[in-house]
Amino acid sequence: MSTEVREGLFYTKQHEWVRLHGDIATVGITAYAAESLGDIVFVELPDIGVEVSKDDAVATVESVKAASDVYSPVSGEIVEVNMDLDQEPEKVNHEPYGEGWFFKVKVDPENALTGLMDSSAYQDYINSL
Repeated sequence: MSTEVREGLFYTKQHEWVRLHGDIATVGITAYAAESLGDIVFVELPDIGVEVSKDDAVATVESVKAASDVYSPVSGEIVEVNMDLDQEPEKVNHEPYGEGWFFKVKVDPENALTGLMDSSAYQDYINSL
């Protein structure tokens, strides 16, 4: 599987990505995850204002093949969710690193990325699968 991995993002072994802007972390699933799931038909997002811990299951994505939890790669408060996914869940397949993002978390930027992989480490990880 030839899958896009974007520079400047950080990744988990559960195939979530994080983009940090100041104290806001935007989270989505990777192109690898989206391709593995197939056509995504439904996304259940977390509630705004909920406190999450790193590795908590906070969202669900359903495809024609399976349903999977989406885990928060960071700890903090959910401050925004991508409401467009209610009507257009396929955005996750078409633009996993853009319009297909899931939620935003207000984090402590000093500790937010601890334990996450950079793009080259994630590429090596998915190549080993």
